[in-house]
Amino acid sequence: MKFDDVLAELNGFGRFQFRLMLMLVIPRSTLPFNFLLNNFVAFVPSHHCNVSAFDDDSVFRNLSAGQRLSVSIPVQEDGKWSTCQMFAEPQYHLLLNSSNVTGLPTVFCQNGWVYDTSIFKSNLASEFDLVCERRRMNKATSTIFFIGVMFGSAVLGTLCDRYGRKSMLLVSYLISTIFGFGSALSTSFSMFAVMRFFSGFGLSGVGIISIVLCIEWADIKHRSMACILLTLDWSVSTMLLAAVAYLVNDWRYLTAAATSPLLLAIFSWWWLPESARWLTSNGQVNRAYFYLNKCAKVNRTEQFMDQLKPENLSKLIGSENEKRTYSLLDLVRTPRIRRLSIINGIVWFGVACSYYGIGLNVSGFGVNIYLTQLIYGVSEIPAKVFILLFLDKLGRKLSQSSGLVLTGLCVFSNILIPADHGTFRTAVAALGKMFSESAFTVLYLFTTELYPTVLRQNGFGFCSFLARLGVALSPLVSLLEEVWVSLPGGVFSLMAFTSGLLTLLLWETNNTRLPETIEDVEQTRRSHCKIDENTPP
Repeated sequence: MKFDDVLAELNGFGRFQFRLMLMLVIPRSTLPFNFLLNNFVAFVPSHHCNVSAFDDDSVFRNLSAGQRLSVSIPVQEDGKWSTCQMFAEPQYHLLLNSSNVTGLPTVFCQNGWVYDTSIFKSNLASEFDLVCERRRMNKATSTIFFIGVMFGSAVLGTLCDRYGRKSMLLVSYLISTIFGFGSALSTSFSMFAVMRFFSGFGLSGVGIISIVLCIEWADIKHRSMACILLTLDWSVSTMLLAAVAYLVNDWRYLTAAATSPLLLAIFSWWWLPESARWLTSNGQVNRAYFYLNKCAKVNRTEQFMDQLKPENLSKLIGSENEKRTYSLLDLVRTPRIRRLSIINGIVWFGVACSYYGIGLNVSGFGVNIYLTQLIYGVSEIPAKVFILLFLDKLGRKLSQSSGLVLTGLCVFSNILIPADHGTFRTAVAALGKMFSESAFTVLYLFTTELYPTVLRQNGFGFCSFLARLGVALSPLVSLLEEVWVSLPGGVFSLMAFTSGLLTLLLWETNNTRLPETIEDVEQTRRSHCKIDENTPP
């Protein structure tokens, strides 16, 4: 008998597992709110120079608002007011001949800017004047956040394999909550950047630890469904973000609203179970038996626990050394694990970079940003339904690879669509996001099944580290449009195609037991791990 057989006997997808998922949905709902927050708080509204310095001129004061702009701000080639330049002094002759602007002296905005507040009452750009020569700092807010996520994935992933899923989940909750509300209270851009870094650091643990904890409590038959149902919260919360951002159009209140679910998560943490699989792998059989017994009571399978004794649990998972601690170095010590880590790390980088390359560009398709955000969220629902119906039939490898290739195809197609076809471009981008989301969903499950229990969170943390590196770079890749407008799309498309092809080099894990030790991965082939229904437990 193996540990997966124990979970199957305890009804590995019963009320206990559903209760666990519901408690994990609470903190996970804050993930898309924070990961995509930059779409709204860093949105750059229409703006022009503040020309109040000319108010001392009595003639200027008597002009209408439109006339004041006409004589003080030059017009760009697209017919809009210049965002960074103003005339050195009022040019009243432009009221008679607005086309005669050749040779007129201009200066950089002298007294700040006036911002359009019709979409957002307040955001980072208007609060800290992140426009013109400082506009790259606005893009950098997303990069700073994801660098925090990147380092948090590596650190918290390592600590999670050492100290347990539940304890490190609480640490993640506390870090995310403290620095999340700290972000909303920031009094300078530098303070906001620091707070967002540590918010990302903590939220990385919420994301990677919750998914592993959920899958480790599910039996083989229901692992796919457990993963997909849990990650469905991302799609639903992505849609909710559009509504919340529309109603809360001040960046401070929106940041606080994105963090608030964590307060309830901290309270509900007391009822979360530790991973019995992890406890058994680390020799804590009495605690493992305690949680398995709780699972049996909730799922009404207590009779099985009468046959299972605590001292027999250690035989279910043959740990190499119960006192040994594992680290990131174990990901490269043995050949099969090393190969897995290299390939999977590159795939995670490409998947995340292409996914967020689409997701962080809601204002780049000529459609209302709230509507685009809603469309992106809605488009992910069919992806989850498709994966739920066909994942076990197609397998992990083919599902993930095909999703990535189709993502690359959609991104590349958008390069060929003219910029004035905003609605069509949004539709194709949403389709690409749907395929990307399906690949991302499979990737979480696939990675969990590839790594052994003793290294699972280390492996997850390492892959998530590289993924967040890709996400951190995606806003900077978008800046390549200054070189060539289609260059960012070409880069994202290439990443998706490459990741899809590399996925084919991994081994299939569909309908297999979760590996428990490094030896399970190094010495046991897939055929040996397959469930044989004719073999008794």
